[in-house]
Amino acid sequence: VQLQASGGGLVQPGGSLRLPCGAPGFTFHENAVSWFRQAAGKEREGVACISSDALSTKTTSSVKGRFTISRDNTKTTVYLQMDNLKPEDTGVYYCATRRYPRVSYCGTQKEDYRYWGQGTQVTVSS
Repeated sequence: VQLQASGGGLVQPGGSLRLPCGAPGFTFHENAVSWFRQAAGKEREGVACISSDALSTKTTSSVKGRFTISRDNTKTTVYLQMDNLKPEDTGVYYCATRRYPRVSYCGTQKEDYRYWGQGTQVTVSS
């Protein structure tokens, strides 16, 4: 699965970005999707995930209330909506996907994911 993440850029603090993740010819109806980010010199961390049935989502505490993960009705694209961005949100954002035995489960442990996108840079700065 060749995931493609896009939508990154330079934004001022308090601004918004929406990052789409998809793969040509692939649908997520059996796959959970997770977004990760990696700041310079730091470990890659899980940010948010959505289950394959799209009924369960998780967001890490540092972005709760500001970031929202969703999936479109065609099940081909997962979005990370990022609002009220802060400088500490700066990093390369990656999406990843895998199947879980439970359709209502998703996780944000990077070791669990096999298929990854190439990453998109998000820079929050004035």
